[in-house]
Amino acid sequence: MAKHGGRYLTKGATHKLLEGGHWKPERVGFVLGPILRRLDFPAQREIMRRLTPRTLFLMPTVSIISGTSGWFLAVKLGYTGLGWPAYGWVAAALILVTLMTIQGLGFLTPVNVLVCLELQKDKPNMTKVSGLMLRYFYVVASQGIMQVAIIVVMTRFRVGI
Repeated sequence: MAKHGGRYLTKGATHKLLEGGHWKPERVGFVLGPILRRLDFPAQREIMRRLTPRTLFLMPTVSIISGTSGWFLAVKLGYTGLGWPAYGWVAAALILVTLMTIQGLGFLTPVNVLVCLELQKDKPNMTKVSGLMLRYFYVVASQGIMQVAIIVVMTRFRVGI
């Protein structure tokens, strides 16, 4: 059990919320990016060819579980019944989580699939891959900014709305 604002959370609810912070694409990129840059292209291609299919199940699942768990926890703790302006913080959290989920499921996942399929070809079109990855970089950067914003919102929850 974890204590939150005088109330106790079940172990499952706490873990569902925490697991969402572990495998975000930008965090995986911070770990793998420097390693992949030092490898030659065939090694990079092989790692991405093997890694992408595995993350295609993991990332969307964690994304959906985290957002859903957060919403149900907010309902259980009574945050959805707050008046204005305190409810604005709940709305901000909901908007940020919704935007990050839409970006993740609607753009990042399809781009991962397209890049993975392109890299599996004998002669991949690297112009296409680099164009997709440039857009991917900007979306992941915006996700990083939203991650910082959600930390600010969650800190506001912790110190009291």
